[in-house]
Formats: sequence, C-alpha cells, structure tokens
Amino acid sequence: MTYPEHSTYWKMHGLGNQILVVDQRGASAANVQAMTAADVVTIASEPPTAFDQMMVLQTPRTAQTAAHVVIYNSDGSEAGACGNGMRCVALYESSRTDARDFNFETSAGVLRARVHDANRISVDMGSPKFDWQDIPLAEPFHDTRAIELQVGPIDDPILHSPSVVNVGNPHAIFWVDDVLAYDLAGFGPMLENHPHFPERANISLAHVVDRKTIVVRTWERGAGLTQACGSAACAAAVCAARTNRTDRAVSVTLPGGTLEISWGDDNRIWMTGPAVMEGRGVLGAAANEIRSAGAESGGPGAQGSLRTKADV
Repeated sequence: MTYPEHSTYWKMHGLGNQILVVDQRGASAANVQAMTAADVVTIASEPPTAFDQMMVLQTPRTAQTAAHVVIYNSDGSEAGACGNGMRCVALYESSRTDARDFNFETSAGVLRARVHDANRISVDMGSPKFDWQDIPLAEPFHDTRAIELQVGPIDDPILHSPSVVNVGNPHAIFWVDDVLAYDLAGFGPMLENHPHFPERANISLAHVVDRKTIVVRTWERGAGLTQACGSAACAAAVCAARTNRTDRAVSVTLPGGTLEISWGDDNRIWMTGPAVMEGRGVLGAAANEIRSAGAESGGPGAQGSLRTKADV
C-alpha cells in the first residue's frame, strides 16, 4: 500500500488498550486520503503497529480545534468514539505543544480534553443518547433501560435485559454479579452482530459493587475482548445512574485499570484516566528506527520503547 506523506505514528496505550496515533496534519491535501479497510487491517497486522484503535489526526475542519480525528478499529471499520484513544491523542498533543487544553473534532462531535498529567487526562465524551433510534436499534424500544435481549434458553437465560445507550457508538450493558463468570469471548461476536443492532454494538458485562464503584468487561465492536474500553466505561456509568444503581460519579474498573467517570448535570460525560507513550515510527518504513518516546520527546508520561520491523 502507499502511505500519505508525513505518516508518522506514535504507539501508545490507555489501560492496556493499544492505540496507534497517526499524525497527517503536515500532509498536503492531495496526499491525504481515507484509508481503506484493507489498509487499516494491514497496519494492524504488523507487530510494530498492532493496535485496537488507530487515531488518525487530520488538518482541522472546524475553528478552534486542534485536529479532525478519524478513528479506526483493527478490523478496518470506523468508530465514532474511543475514550482511551482520545486520552492518548491529548497526551501526544500536549507533549508536542506543551499546551494542556484542547478541542478535537470527531464524527461524534467536538470533544474537549484536558491534560493534568500523564496519569490524569480528562476527556469530555459528549452527551449520552437513550432513544432507540439514536442508538440505533432496529426496532422501537421505548424503555432502553432494559430491552428484550437474552443469551441462552428462553425459560432460563444466562443473560437478559441489557441497558442500551449511544456514547459516540452503540453499547449494550448486561448487569451481572461476576463479570468473569461468563464466556464473553464466546457470545460477544453473536451479540455484537445481533439484528437488534444495525450498526453493531459494544457488549459489556457490568457488576455494581456499590453506589460509586462498577467493574466492567467488554467485547468491543470491531476489536474483540479488550483490556479497556473508555466508551464502555462511560456507557456503564450512565446506564447504572439512569437505573438508580449508582451515583452519577463513579470509579469503573476494567481489566487494564480504573477510570473515573462523571455524568454532569449538563448531561456531559467526563472520563479521567492515564495514557502511556511507548514509541514512534513512520508507516511503511521497512526498517525504521523507532525511538523511545522518553528519549525523543521528553513529553509527559513518556516511557518504554518499540521494536523495529527488523526485530520481529
């Protein structure tokens, strides 16, 4: 494949969610074109650039924004939101500019981000959508706090009645007592592609520990089982508050770590958590030297290194 000029990437992660940040803002308009699904899958299949989500930064289209961000899943599909990815983008931009506050445009709208330090990056994830047509669902469900959907026999389902919401992408949350007691890898693909969800959906198991604590495990649309899904943490938090299981500010523990989620009175969701820089390279360079972020940028949270293609 042919890569646009200036296709520098940063390999990063947010709570183990592998993120590839590709900055194309220096490329001429003639050399920036949408990547095909096959292009994205190829990039994801290479060990140095393997990712769960790829965040492509393009020249801003809206005034007062730092970049237009296109988000890809590892299967080549586009995503409307990625909370862990947006924290990585904010940390990258802060290391590059020394600024702390940013606006980024995505297909889900303009999102704000604030870098307190590498361990505390806050992202405005927008407002949740609960109407069935906005999630979207294939047919009307007037109470999306619990829809008719189950796993297992009709008379004795293993899981049933998930809450559903759109927080930039569709989510279904099943309430359970133990998130590890179910074969999420087994039924996740079936539920992701269930006819209820014309745009597919992220499928989560959520255990409410108390009014301020939730444990979540997610099968992520287009990526599979994940160490952390920021939008799923937001989805679980708002659905838990909406069904009076929790308060509107909670800690959400994922396999990769914990995020702080706050659903404000203004209906905006703020997510706070860490991000880590691992290294950088250039897409398509057969044997690029990929320098460690710490040695190269000195940016906040820079650490680790990446192998070159020659090492794998």
